[in-house]
Amino acid sequence: MSMIIDRRLNDRNKNATNRQRFIRRYKSQLRRSVADIVSDRSITDMSRGGEVGIPTKDISEPKFRVGKGGDRDMVHPGNHSFSPGDLIEKPQGGGGGGSGDGGGGEGGGGEDNFMFTLSKEEFMNLFFDDLELPRLARTVLGDSNQFKFRRAGYTPSGVPANLSVKRSLENAMARRIALKAPLKRQLRELEENEGSEEDIAALKSRIERIPFLDEYDLRFRHKVKEPKPISRAVMFCLMDVSASMSEQKKDLAKRFFTLLYMFLNRKYEQVELVFIRHTSNAEEVDEHSFFHDPQTGGTVVMSALNLMIEIMDERYDPASWNIYGAQVSDGDAFGSDPQRSAARLSKDILPSCRYFAYVEIPDSMSSLTPLGSAYSQIQHESFAMSTVLHRSDVYPVLRELFQRETA
Repeated sequence: MSMIIDRRLNDRNKNATNRQRFIRRYKSQLRRSVADIVSDRSITDMSRGGEVGIPTKDISEPKFRVGKGGDRDMVHPGNHSFSPGDLIEKPQGGGGGGSGDGGGGEGGGGEDNFMFTLSKEEFMNLFFDDLELPRLARTVLGDSNQFKFRRAGYTPSGVPANLSVKRSLENAMARRIALKAPLKRQLRELEENEGSEEDIAALKSRIERIPFLDEYDLRFRHKVKEPKPISRAVMFCLMDVSASMSEQKKDLAKRFFTLLYMFLNRKYEQVELVFIRHTSNAEEVDEHSFFHDPQTGGTVVMSALNLMIEIMDERYDPASWNIYGAQVSDGDAFGSDPQRSAARLSKDILPSCRYFAYVEIPDSMSSLTPLGSAYSQIQHESFAMSTVLHRSDVYPVLRELFQRETA
């Protein structure tokens, strides 16, 4: 009796193929819904899946209907108003019309959404799709589990799958020629000198006993395992926690860094994060302190940039590391600090950085902050800046700053 075993990967979810096709087809609509959901969620719930809505008109199938223009030939029932050949005026609005005695109600009608539940994995895929670290380069042969195999000649032992038939037959032919040549020479001399038939038969027997293929002839393709060059990167996260940063602004800053943290942890294995927060003094902190511990004080942006340079000199050589930076501030700085910070960033940090993003959280879009004004004068291909005012701006700004570059 024959047995059929279903070994398909999606045997527990027979509709997985249709589900993936639906997500691919309506990716842009789903991504917009995901962005709207994230703006209303708390920081701890950002990676959770859930229901997303798609406008019904976006998933409706195409339909054919009568247009407003064109000529139509139709046969109508007999009547007393028209004669054959008369032209009948086409009703306004295309197809057939209806009539009724009811009046229209007040207020516009809403549109229903098609609700679709995303798993956590699908949610994260849509969330961080098409994002990458700009200009990431493979720099060193680091300690990683990634290897590649390189051809390294032949070896007399190996698995049958690596057997080189051509090289094995070449070795067998060379061996037979080398072993048979002296015996054939002796045989030829015996035949010319009319040697005994027993000696001739013995030589022929020795020649025939030489095997066509011997285990000594086998050659196997040899491959050696070499470590792959890896892309080691470090992201410096600089957050302003001074007194001018209100709780709302700090929430926006933490939302941006939370999304950045999730993006880096999901898409890259060899990326380290350095968390720096600053008031009038800068300090390197761990992840928990960066996102949860309260801190307040004056504002000296220069202190954070100086600390970043110190850490780079001690732990992250630009020749071996891809260095990135992300700074979030409300832009309030005093005295010569904005100009000195911009000069420090431009001369000492950006030449060693693959990319540096500055996100400003001003009081309003029209307000011009001292730090933002100084940073706007920086002309460098590795520098980008943007503005966040509301929760709904955080995710679009992240996509704008880390959008995958098209070839």
